[in-house]
Amino acid sequence: MQHKATPGHALSRAVVTGAAGFIGSHLVDALLAEGTIVIGVDRRDPRTDPGAAANLAGALDHPGFTFVAADLRTCPLAALFLQADAVFHFAALPGVRGSWGERFVEYTACNVFATERVLAACEDVRVPRLVYASSSSVYGTTNGGATGEQSAPMPGSPYAISKLAGEQLCLAHAGKATTTFAVMALRLFTVYGPRQRGDMLIGRAFTAALGGPALNLYGDGSQRRDFTYVGDVVRAAIAAAAAPIGTTVLNIGTGVTTTVLDVLNAVEDLTGHPVPVNRLPAQAGDVEATLADNSRAVDLLGWQPRTALTQGISRQLAHLNANPPQPVGA
Repeated sequence: MQHKATPGHALSRAVVTGAAGFIGSHLVDALLAEGTIVIGVDRRDPRTDPGAAANLAGALDHPGFTFVAADLRTCPLAALFLQADAVFHFAALPGVRGSWGERFVEYTACNVFATERVLAACEDVRVPRLVYASSSSVYGTTNGGATGEQSAPMPGSPYAISKLAGEQLCLAHAGKATTTFAVMALRLFTVYGPRQRGDMLIGRAFTAALGGPALNLYGDGSQRRDFTYVGDVVRAAIAAAAAPIGTTVLNIGTGVTTTVLDVLNAVEDLTGHPVPVNRLPAQAGDVEATLADNSRAVDLLGWQPRTALTQGISRQLAHLNANPPQPVGA
């Protein structure tokens, strides 16, 4: 699965798609801090979208950052990618529950068709490296043990199918005899931290504990997740862009799994308030357990997750206290 190795190098110029989003904005900040010139692309415009503006507050006035409000499904891309050392393709339409039914056409357009356009543009201007944000959801239901990259994907939702399709497109392009770029597809395990989307568990739990609407708890709370701090994910992405290896797929997770109920207990301990819940049936596509075997990322990238869950959610709470949630999801 590895080929077309490239030498390790620092990034002088990079493009981040999904730059106004949760993970993308953290990635922009980290790249700018390293001295990289960054072009951020997102269809959400900080001039009109409060969530995008909040996420990019630290980058918009940076002399090394250029923001382009554009839709990857339609906009010209080749000129944006010229002279980029790497393209980080983190734009996607997220969410398992919303992907069922009629909205699947949006998921295919945003997560598959747009990815094909990004890849074609990378080929056209000979971008040497693309880092693709895939998802642990591609594995589907597992036996509860640590899942390695060699495990056969069995996606259990339309969202997961769209992410796997995007990943497979990346590998297909990288495998072409005429292609000069390598792809690092990162299967991200339940990313959390400051700026997390408001519809995700930890943010909803904090909101409920601090007087907001009760948390909708799907299932009995025994579901287990490998919660991975956004800063650790960003370090892995930057390492993947510069690593002296060729095309491959890597799990990015902590190798530790935690139940939903344990997360709610941690939120209660941090806030000093109970988390009120509405108990609802388990939802189609929500798997029982995720747990990353991250040994290949450790070996190939020299990367280690550094942030324990209690430390990470403490940072998320501090961010929420300093930045009340915006009405538009980020």
